[in-house]
Amino acid sequence: MNINDALNTVSSVANGVVGLGLSLITVALVVDILFPGTTGIVNSVSALVSSFTSQGLVGLISLVVFVAIASR
Repeated sequence: MNINDALNTVSSVANGVVGLGLSLITVALVVDILFPGTTGIVNSVSALVSSFTSQGLVGLISLVVFVAIASR
């Protein structure tokens, strides 16, 4: 096993964990929309977005970078 195989394995595991996390967040959002107040994730996401946008242009740029990284 060389270093490239090890890095590919670690990368694929990390991608799987991130994919699982994003799927769980999506499910929690849907559940919270259908049954308000059950998970509280809508309030958390709203607070996160408002914390980015309250910083003006720098916050908006940070939000765009965050979304670009998360959508990878």
